[in-house]
Amino acid sequence: MKHASLQIIRDEHASLGAMLRSMRAQVVRGPVDSPEQFFDVLRAMLFYIDEFPERLHHTKETELLFPRVVVVAPELQELIAQLDRDHQQGEKAVRELQHLLLAWELLGDSRMQVFVDAALRFLDFYLEHMRLEETVILPKAEKLLTEADWRALDAAFKLNMDPLGGKFPPNPAYDRLFTRIVLKTRGPGV
Repeated sequence: MKHASLQIIRDEHASLGAMLRSMRAQVVRGPVDSPEQFFDVLRAMLFYIDEFPERLHHTKETELLFPRVVVVAPELQELIAQLDRDHQQGEKAVRELQHLLLAWELLGDSRMQVFVDAALRFLDFYLEHMRLEETVILPKAEKLLTEADWRALDAAFKLNMDPLGGKFPPNPAYDRLFTRIVLKTRGPGV
């Protein structure tokens, strides 16, 4: 049986993964000849990461999915504890990147490398975090959770879905953000 919450998680991961890969391309390429556009799109991307995955997506995983998985698969307790720590540190990491980006924008290129290094570490960390969830946690959940677990998870995950994912009804509050990210991103990515 296909569970809505699993598909929602996978869709949100796909959307976020595309955003992260696009962000990496932007960071590696740099501002080139359009610094205003470069900083604007990176600010928008970081805002999105802070606004949706950090505040809503991770909360659903930590509070709803992970506790159920650890009950049926106690051997994953250490990994789940690490993923929970990742979630707890994520908002702080995004805020730090926002600060480092602003420092580069306002104080100049002497602050560039600090941001680039931190951004690339963050992107690698985030993509690896999602890979572990998708290759270890989700398959175990799919195999071991009960129908009652899935009903509760499906109902909860349907309440707040990724506004930029494109598969769910659009959220007018996020239309401007989505437009800014898509229209101002240079090159391959989103």
